[in-house]
Amino acid sequence: MKYLWGYLTAGIFGAITWVLMQFGQRFSTLVDMVYPYVIRTLQGMLAQWSGSVDFLVWQVLAVALGVVALASLVAVIVLRRNVISWAGWMLAIVSFVYLLHTAMFGLNYYAGSLSDDIRMEVGRYAVSELAEATEYYRDKANELSTQVSRDENGVASFASFRELAQQAGEGFQTLTHEYYYPVFAGSTEPVKELGWADMYTSMGITGFTCGITGEAAVNPQIPDVALPFTMCHEMAHRMCIAPERDANFAAFLAASVNESVEFRYSAYFMAYRYCYNVLSTANSTEAAAAAGRISSGVSAEMLRDIQYYDAFFSSKKDDAATKVADTVNDTYLKASGDSAGIQSYGQVCDLLVNWHIEQVVLPELTIDVEPFDPYDESQVDLTGIVNAGGSNG
Repeated sequence: MKYLWGYLTAGIFGAITWVLMQFGQRFSTLVDMVYPYVIRTLQGMLAQWSGSVDFLVWQVLAVALGVVALASLVAVIVLRRNVISWAGWMLAIVSFVYLLHTAMFGLNYYAGSLSDDIRMEVGRYAVSELAEATEYYRDKANELSTQVSRDENGVASFASFRELAQQAGEGFQTLTHEYYYPVFAGSTEPVKELGWADMYTSMGITGFTCGITGEAAVNPQIPDVALPFTMCHEMAHRMCIAPERDANFAAFLAASVNESVEFRYSAYFMAYRYCYNVLSTANSTEAAAAAGRISSGVSAEMLRDIQYYDAFFSSKKDDAATKVADTVNDTYLKASGDSAGIQSYGQVCDLLVNWHIEQVVLPELTIDVEPFDPYDESQVDLTGIVNAGGSNG
């Protein structure tokens, strides 16, 4: 029995985690009312603490844990102790870490959607509306593509990672104080560079946020055109916006209102990509025709950025490593309550199309009507009214 204490401890941690997740699922309204606000404050404190150093604290802790695990395994083998017991305690440590993650961040998956927080209605849309939104984002990206700096190959070349990281929070502050969206009133501490970038690039991973240390990190190797958007995406996670589609939409909103043209271009560039990917894969003649027409209208500058973006990931990603990473991420998202798994990244298109309808299409359909003034004779029909033209003296 003494060799099973580690497994028993792991089971207890696992059971507590399961109870927390069941509570989040069953009482999602209560979770939405309280949890994100408490955790957002906690994440802000952790971000300020971990932001005092340039390196990622969670990576240092992960390495330390790995070293301890390896050293203890060697000691167990040398001293001829029970390996089964050692494995149980390692499992207990992993279970405890996941329990911490669930308590300090994971229940955000059961909170309300971002669309509810910003009072935006999300409904079904037609292919024609998807095409209109895709064209809108293309046109905005086309316009901004000529305003950003470019290298000798004509590819977008932005400011340094550190400068962009310092600017990333401006959009969220604008959304909070000028658009009155309290959901974005979280930490705007600069994101950090994701260490071991080569490994993450091979897996197609662009960023990672650790709720235990309050650190939002972005892969510094990804194309510049995607950096600002990705920084805002990871910052949104740290603001307790957990679902991937919501974090993507938050990234678009924040980057699109940033004063930096680099952020605005990144916002509309990525919005176009997400919408175009859905439009181009829709199984209809109308969608295929619209996709061909819209893609032919991409500017030369934006086209170079698209080609570089696609070439970068196709040449850097390792198929086997990417498959493993996608499987792990998909399993994690589904276990956390996001039933769409990694497909949720692309679901941001639903929000982008509905945002376009609400913010662009409907305002343009609104007809300005002069306010009715009952004392203005030009707006009132006075025919048949005695002495309507003057006073009784």
